[in-house]
Amino acid sequence: MTLTQLEIFSLVAELRGFTLAAHRLGVSQSAVSHAMKSLEQELGVELLRRHPSQIELTDIGEQLLQRARAMLGLANTLRQEAADARGMKSGTLRIGSFGPTSSIKLLPKILQRYRQAHPGIEVHIDEGPDRQIVQWLEERRIDIGFVVLPEERFDTFALTADQMVALLPLNHPLAASPALSLKDLCVDPFVLTEAGSSELVSRLFNAARLQPNIRYRCSQLLSTLDVVGRGDAITVVAEGSLPDAASPRYLKKPLVPAVQRQIGLAVLDQRQASPATLAFIELATRIYQP
Repeated sequence: MTLTQLEIFSLVAELRGFTLAAHRLGVSQSAVSHAMKSLEQELGVELLRRHPSQIELTDIGEQLLQRARAMLGLANTLRQEAADARGMKSGTLRIGSFGPTSSIKLLPKILQRYRQAHPGIEVHIDEGPDRQIVQWLEERRIDIGFVVLPEERFDTFALTADQMVALLPLNHPLAASPALSLKDLCVDPFVLTEAGSSELVSRLFNAARLQPNIRYRCSQLLSTLDVVGRGDAITVVAEGSLPDAASPRYLKKPLVPAVQRQIGLAVLDQRQASPATLAFIELATRIYQP
């Protein structure tokens, strides 16, 4: 069993296909297929079920995939520690980022300084909803991720905080209200954005035992803002995720009681984090913590 075989297994499982994995790796499909067959023969179990259009993991395949990713994560840490001994001249850092708050407002400033300090570290960034970042951390697909705190499953590092706000169309009947409660937002059509803090918004309503009138679900914040701007729905978002528009097509209202959102970085286990990851944490907390 080799690390290359485990890397191929992990990628095939992620992409659900030999062809896509081969394309990503820059090798032939037959090479990927041979590596998987050799791994299955060595382990004595079937890891994948082959179908005409895609593959799926067997039960034992699902179980061993977690072990494989853990081994790959530790191998990456070993490489990073060796690179650290050489002055961190090379290595890889995989970052998970969600929504405009982290991808547009936090990450660029950190990356600019990180690349200046560690130009040899290759940085990979994957974007997804906040719940996706958590899953990627658990599956060791990323080394570090931006998350909404608190997040008890990981070692976390607070960076910044903002407020949750309600967004209304310009001509909405509640436009004159200085602030709004969650109950005020349960009658009109509601648009739920799947980007950013969708989990936090859902938890807020559930904790208050309220149910918004969800008519729209958007995967991108800009689509959500367009729905509100057209007058089709209202929503709740994090203030820090909003674009710096001179003349927005919506009204922003604070919530009562106020709801704070805290953003931080998370790693699966700080003790096993690579030097490149720890350097990113140290730099990010130095930039954003008072």
